[in-house]
Amino acid sequence: MFDFDKIVTALKTDPNMQRTAGAGAVGLAAGLLLGGGGVGKLAKYGALAAVGGLAYNAWQKSQQNKAPDGDIPPADERFIPQAENEREALGKSLVRAMIAAAKADNRIDADEKERIFQRLETMDLSAEEKAFVFDELAAPLDLNAVVRSADTPEHAAEIYAASLVAITADTATERAYLETLASRLHLPAALVAEIHAAADAETKVS
Repeated sequence: MFDFDKIVTALKTDPNMQRTAGAGAVGLAAGLLLGGGGVGKLAKYGALAAVGGLAYNAWQKSQQNKAPDGDIPPADERFIPQAENEREALGKSLVRAMIAAAKADNRIDADEKERIFQRLETMDLSAEEKAFVFDELAAPLDLNAVVRSADTPEHAAEIYAASLVAITADTATERAYLETLASRLHLPAALVAEIHAAADAETKVS
């Protein structure tokens, strides 16, 4: 089984990764997001629910002036798949997006990749999970692969949210990457703004 929550937690505990992939999502999982916004019952999904909840809350706010009350479905219907294979597929998409975002400004060089690989070998991950992370870290940045996994507008929002919380977005290169990603994912500007606002709010809470 591909466990997104465990992978994010493992990456979070690695000192080489705390400023790159995975740092933000774990903070979100531990924050107040899981206790409100209609996603509290999803807490058992951990980091996956945190990213899904952030995207859902942002999406809901961006839609408030467009849809009558009651037209917005519960978060778990669109943002947190119920089938295990669908959750695993979404988890892989989010890990891929987070690692790609971390590569955006070339902070993960060859030496750092090697240190991360060595650390991953000692982590409590399955062979499949390790192989997936190894492959994603070793591969060149592929924005097309990130975008292809956005099979629904809701998943596109989650992919963007995961990318945002995986980095600090404090460089021009990172900001340009996020702008390009939002454009390629066809995300409305209002939704992107709400995702940033939600992530900023959770960062302050955490």
